[in-house]
Amino acid sequence: MEFAKKIMVVLAVLVLGGEGMLPGKVGGLTVKQEEELSREVLQVIFQRYEIIDDPVVVPYVSQVGHRILAHLPEQPFEYHFYVIKEHDFNAFATPAGHIFVNSGLFAAMENEEELAGILAHEIAHVYCRHISQKIERSKKIGIATLAGIAAGILLGAGGAGDAAQAVTMGSMAAGQSAELAYSREDEMQADQLGLQYLSQAGYGANGLLAILRKIRGQQWFGSGQIPTYLSTHPAVEERIVYIDSWIGAQSGRPKKRLGENPENFGRAHTQLVIRYGDERAVLKQFETALRQHPEDPLAHYRYGLILAQMGKRQDAIGQIRTALAKRAFDPHILKDLGRIYFLDGQYPEALNLLQSAHNLIADDPECLFFLGRTQIELGQHKAATAIFLDLADKYPDYKEPFYFLSESYGQQGNLAQAHYYRGVYYDKKREYAAAATQLQRALRYAENPAEKQKIEALLQDIEKKLARSRKRE
Repeated sequence: MEFAKKIMVVLAVLVLGGEGMLPGKVGGLTVKQEEELSREVLQVIFQRYEIIDDPVVVPYVSQVGHRILAHLPEQPFEYHFYVIKEHDFNAFATPAGHIFVNSGLFAAMENEEELAGILAHEIAHVYCRHISQKIERSKKIGIATLAGIAAGILLGAGGAGDAAQAVTMGSMAAGQSAELAYSREDEMQADQLGLQYLSQAGYGANGLLAILRKIRGQQWFGSGQIPTYLSTHPAVEERIVYIDSWIGAQSGRPKKRLGENPENFGRAHTQLVIRYGDERAVLKQFETALRQHPEDPLAHYRYGLILAQMGKRQDAIGQIRTALAKRAFDPHILKDLGRIYFLDGQYPEALNLLQSAHNLIADDPECLFFLGRTQIELGQHKAATAIFLDLADKYPDYKEPFYFLSESYGQQGNLAQAHYYRGVYYDKKREYAAAATQLQRALRYAENPAEKQKIEALLQDIEKKLARSRKRE
């Protein structure tokens, strides 16, 4: 009864203008300090988890996130979105705008609205600077230790306190972890603002409600382990009741709806489950879908993709050709058929298909990537270099193109650029010793002052990262 009264009070605040949703001011952490803290937290995360570097999945998640951000006031830092290869259901945000979603949680989603709901909630945590404010009140420990504790809480391995101890192994970790964990009030405020962001971006709230119910449902399966999300985000039952009430209060009001293309979600989701999920389970799922809907070209397409992932390329080509016969101008089917021909060593056929797809989806990163790789195999090194330079400019967080940019320059005898871009590649992989070695070699081959200056600047930055990394060890 008491909780129902609280819900009505909050709903009244929303209806009357939402002033109660505005985040409070941070007491003392500057934006620069928050970014420093974030770098420390990221180091802990990157050391312990595999970050998915996928040209279909990651740009899609980022696109949905930035669609929400477009309706926020100007932010003091740039937001970044990541997908962690981890089956546990979890999503979290570090200070300074770094948003993470576990692959297992994304795989459980059925539409873009569910993804948008999770991202809006995490964006709200950043906007309210919940972790930053708590750390400001605990600065007596030191930023690096606090960052480790915060990372442990956000990752949630075995609960907030255990996670913090597992990450930091420090004697003060257990005592501070409770102070840094999200409170029920934090979660409620993030939901309030998140629902506002969703509405402004043209999304409904049913997606957030649906994915929270799926997360809650996970605790009834398996060995009884609590889903990570529930340990990092308390009060899920109260949140479900609140969001359901909010949806009811909004019924009958005019809604701004986003013109979503379900195929965008479908492509990213299919890519995720095929490349980072359980292959046998996915194969069985897509075989069943094809038996039930043999007339559906997308059923043939998805079945072909999982066959290719499992190395059965000839069977995959047959399935995807069947799909293409019914959707002759689908550039994504063309692209994937070209990609499979490339992996099968049929480079002229791959080149024709990838160029056709490129004409239709000029900025698609995966299409550009395999087009460039095909050109390398066919000896078209200048054309490949132009492709990979374009990719590096448009998708700087996508690591693999930098490796093949290095390859294409090396094939042309430009060793300064070859070693430079190999150094960039290792930098992005956070393998700083290897990056420094490559950049030192690049300096030996560099001829003009501008080129030397560019290499030296990056080398200095790498050496600082290497020193910080060694200090943490």
